[in-house]
Amino acid sequence: MIKKGILETILARRGKDTSGLIEILRDVQTAFGAVSPEAVAKIADRIGLSRVDVEGVATFYHFFSSHPAGAYAVYLNSNIVAEMKGRAEVARAFEKAAGCRFGETTPDGLIGLHETSCIGMNDQEPSALVNGVVFTKLTPARVKEIVAAMKAGRNMATLVKKTGDGANRSRLVRAMVNNNIRKKGPVIFSPFKSGAAVRKAVTWTPEDVIAEIKRSNLLGRGGAGFPAGLKWEFCGREACEPRYVVCNADEGEPGTFKDRVILTEMPHLLFEGMTIAGYAIGAELGILYLRGEYAYLKARLEKVLADLRVRKLLGKAVAGKKGFTFDIVIKLGAGAYVCGEESALLESAEAKRGEPRPRPPFPVQNGYLGQPTAVNNVETLCAAARILERGAGWFKTMGTPKSAGTKLLSVSGDCRKPGVYEVEFGLTVRRLLEMVGGRDAQAVQVGGPSGICISRGQFDRKIAFEDLSTGGSVIVIGPERDLFAVVHNFMDFFIEESCGWCVSCRAGNTLLKQKFEKITGGHGTLQDLREIEAWGKTIKAMSRCGLGQTSPNPILTTLQNFREKYEAAIDQSRDYVTTFDLEAAVRDASAVTGQKLAEARHE
Repeated sequence: MIKKGILETILARRGKDTSGLIEILRDVQTAFGAVSPEAVAKIADRIGLSRVDVEGVATFYHFFSSHPAGAYAVYLNSNIVAEMKGRAEVARAFEKAAGCRFGETTPDGLIGLHETSCIGMNDQEPSALVNGVVFTKLTPARVKEIVAAMKAGRNMATLVKKTGDGANRSRLVRAMVNNNIRKKGPVIFSPFKSGAAVRKAVTWTPEDVIAEIKRSNLLGRGGAGFPAGLKWEFCGREACEPRYVVCNADEGEPGTFKDRVILTEMPHLLFEGMTIAGYAIGAELGILYLRGEYAYLKARLEKVLADLRVRKLLGKAVAGKKGFTFDIVIKLGAGAYVCGEESALLESAEAKRGEPRPRPPFPVQNGYLGQPTAVNNVETLCAAARILERGAGWFKTMGTPKSAGTKLLSVSGDCRKPGVYEVEFGLTVRRLLEMVGGRDAQAVQVGGPSGICISRGQFDRKIAFEDLSTGGSVIVIGPERDLFAVVHNFMDFFIEESCGWCVSCRAGNTLLKQKFEKITGGHGTLQDLREIEAWGKTIKAMSRCGLGQTSPNPILTTLQNFREKYEAAIDQSRDYVTTFDLEAAVRDASAVTGQKLAEARHE
């Protein structure tokens, strides 16, 4: 049962605007521990949507549940780096202390244990979110303390006794998260005077601003590498108004956390970049789409925006420029990897299911609310602000002829110094491994699960758009790791995160994983290797968005670069190897019928 007064307060606070649906659902989930069918009906009636529409959104995102998720909802990271750092022991400790298994809630409804794919803390695993509070570097002993505090009814925020560095210590954040900035570069992490770039930009025409970004050869830092200046130019040319700037801060790729650090330490730089983009394309509103896992940063980000308004760097006549009005709002996600894809993000920003749109039309033509929209990554917008401040010529002195500037890398896994590194494009993987303390790696996953897994013989390849392109994730895989376990974890991730729109992605990845398990279980043949490669190519070609187009990569790139491991796992002497285990089947039959094994075999 829901308490009518609380729900009415939530609905009254959020109003009848359908674009606030996700915020309403977040508030209801927090207040009641679930979004019940009763709540769905009342929300739908209040804001004028059908019950099916509200239920569709409520069932799409990880952080919403139709059944009680627990007064204390634990979301433990399950990605491969967490596994490397001892997640299994931490998970067992949670289950023992709480008295329920993952995927369950205690009978009294107090504690719910849930798995989640990545919360942006790969440099300090194992990690978890408990009622929105981040816990890093968990141990079984620490878990006992946390569960004891839950049973005592304590607020989880009171358990943060030692905060991390930088703005993590601030009153509005107070998180135990560490930034782990290992290498500062001249673009993102050099000293910055707030207001300098936007004040310079408004002395130019919008066309001149776009031309400067184009001259800099700034390519999108999210991984795709589309020229930022060209995107702004296309958007600004559209006759329709209003236009919008959207910042993609939904870094859900396992192993990526560099945007988290920018949002923590350099929000002024980011908002300045968004403002410059708004001036260039003729937009009056910018939207920061913040992944739900980073909700703990929202209060401070709102405070920064408020300060910028006071300083006339947002609002009307920005930086003294008459006629230039621009402001920024924050929209929170609710846990969905696919929302990192720009069209799915736009759907989510409109408070819908985060399902990718067909393209064309592209967002610069038909984006947020059907209007021309420039969607840029956090790091891209920060770099744009620096370019306006220091000049395109300065920016192009760094990197390579095709990949100008620097790149933020989120490095984690089997290395001594995980963290964020700002490096010039063109750095070799070998040199990076020396910097991070991972020289003995057997493999490196560049670009997260959707990227490429390279072997030792490829460590002289370069981080650059013309060679190894990456949104920022670099996972070091040590010599003793089971590479197949890494691939299996990645495939589980893609199956879980598929929005389900395309049969190729929804069903294809499951079939691909089953074939992979057949091979790694010792029942594969050369034909299976040929089939798994062909199936992977089909999934990539037939999928609608970037998730399906890259989901076979964990298998395909390891098959290409570590083929000897696959060939060692199969029986090359036969065309067919059965996966049927007679002894196991007999044991199962015996357990069901109550027969002794000998009798079951005889039958």
